[in-house]
Amino acid sequence: MTEFSVQVEISGDVGVLRWKEQRVDAETLGKAVSLAADDAIIAHQLRRLQVDLPANDLVARRALQRCGFRLEGRLRSAQRVGNDDLVDVLIYARLAVDPVYGAQGFSGVMNSVLPTKRMIGHAVFRDQDGRVLLTETRYKADWELPGGIVEAGESPRVGTEREVMEEVGLAVSFRQAALIDWMPPYLGWSDAVEFIFDGGTLLPDVADGITAIDQRELVAVHWVDPVDLDERVTELSARRIRLLLSGFTGMTEDGHPL
Repeated sequence: MTEFSVQVEISGDVGVLRWKEQRVDAETLGKAVSLAADDAIIAHQLRRLQVDLPANDLVARRALQRCGFRLEGRLRSAQRVGNDDLVDVLIYARLAVDPVYGAQGFSGVMNSVLPTKRMIGHAVFRDQDGRVLLTETRYKADWELPGGIVEAGESPRVGTEREVMEEVGLAVSFRQAALIDWMPPYLGWSDAVEFIFDGGTLLPDVADGITAIDQRELVAVHWVDPVDLDERVTELSARRIRLLLSGFTGMTEDGHPL
């Protein structure tokens, strides 16, 4: 039988698990971590246990996940291994209040390690002359449709309605999204999924009264003729707006119909 031990360094009600680097199978490591974790949390009344390990240690990652540890973060190029190769360090933790066993424990762990994507909601509004409402932001040169990032636990529809109200003061209720677009990585952003809703044509008194409510993010709002979109928005945004204005609805990737 392989002899293997896990040490727990305790400071207050927080513990850090460590073990010496050596070849050990996932089952042995999992049993050692599970016993050490249960003993530390119960016997020492810890509220948190943490493990930092190289991202390339797949055996340890699987063992920790089986023991109810959730991935909390990544330190980029934080450790040297082998011939001075740099690797990321992953931060795993288990709280005393975390479900560890059963379906809820499994799904909680998987929720922490599976990929996540940004979700964005925007809306296209037109005036009586067919111009499109765009917002001029303080943090970039190109203009945007009203809308923004959907918050965690918020539906794309509700998130878009909230953002439109916060930015330009329009109280709207959307139904089906006109376009659902997958956006590839861009300018340091990871990929994302964007929902674009058709806000229709606004009455003249409503259109004329729209202003930039969110002064922290917006400089002004503008009504832009579709022929001038290329001068004001990104190529992707112009492509998607024109698709919607043409009557197209459905799924797109990078603004191109499937």
